[in-house]
Amino acid sequence: MAKAPFRSLCAALLGLFCAALLLWTGGVHAGQGAPAAVNPALELRVTQLAQELRCLVCQNQTIADSQAPLAVELKNQVREQLARGQSDQDVIDFMVQRYGDFILYRPPVKASTWLLWFGPFVLLALGLLALLLKLRQKPAAPADSLTAAELTHAAALLAGESPPGESVPAARSIPVITTVSNASTAATASTA
Repeated sequence: MAKAPFRSLCAALLGLFCAALLLWTGGVHAGQGAPAAVNPALELRVTQLAQELRCLVCQNQTIADSQAPLAVELKNQVREQLARGQSDQDVIDFMVQRYGDFILYRPPVKASTWLLWFGPFVLLALGLLALLLKLRQKPAAPADSLTAAELTHAAALLAGESPPGESVPAARSIPVITTVSNASTAATASTA
């Protein structure tokens, strides 16, 4: 009966260990969220600007949607600059100066981004033009037509007759394999 107190002590220690582990890991994830701003209007501006900036790690998400450490850092930079009194355009200009047009989720249409904006449409137009030209092409004329002798030869072959001027080959014997019901050997017979 000495095992019962030992088991209850082990169960209690295991429970305390699990509770401590849960509390410790809960604090790790809480640090990834954006700090709550004292000013809700500032937080709204941060969120709106974060929707316009691309996460440089994820590349298909805004920094508002991404949980990557760089996206969280960029969002904090936006928050700090807005808290210092900079305008939305000042913050965007700072980010573009630092990271290039790639940071903008919707890049502007200018000479350096024309390929990005219009390239897919140009490729589609070229593909449709190639398809149209291919469909409008006249079918190729058949190769040299058959001569009268070749047509006669082909007609005779199709009718099962021997073409004129050719002899019919002699019939060959075809081996036939039969089985004998009482024996396990096969015999080959020839038919004429």
